[in-house]
Amino acid sequence: MSKTPQTFANHTQLNPLYHYFTSPLALIFLVWSITRFFKTPGYDTGYFLVGALALFGVVSVARLSPLRAQDRLIRLEEQLRYQRLLSPALADKAAATFSPRHYIALRFASDAELAGLVENVIANPTMKGRKIKQQITTWRPDYFRV
Repeated sequence: MSKTPQTFANHTQLNPLYHYFTSPLALIFLVWSITRFFKTPGYDTGYFLVGALALFGVVSVARLSPLRAQDRLIRLEEQLRYQRLLSPALADKAAATFSPRHYIALRFASDAELAGLVENVIANPTMKGRKIKQQITTWRPDYFRV
């Protein structure tokens, strides 16, 4: 767990093994296999292309599946938090209006400013996560992300 205070500027998380090694290599192998297949079509280059597609799919799913599960947990945690901190009417409006991305962005808002931000997002339901996060003044860090 990091002890550096988390802010909008530094809240994104990179996994060096995935972002700088595995994912780029899988993409390079896929591009190389496609190029090789179209330059010299054949069974051997076709097998490489199928293998590259499979590898790229596995690498993508290996990253996206835990993120999707994490997003579901964040949504549940935030819905419980809203029930505890917001008026029942405001919590119900949020549940009816919010997309998972709204919950994910607002998880960084402190308890004191949550109600105001929720009202703002309900009034502007097309607001993107980045814009929501930029409006947060007191950052509530999340150090347990995947």
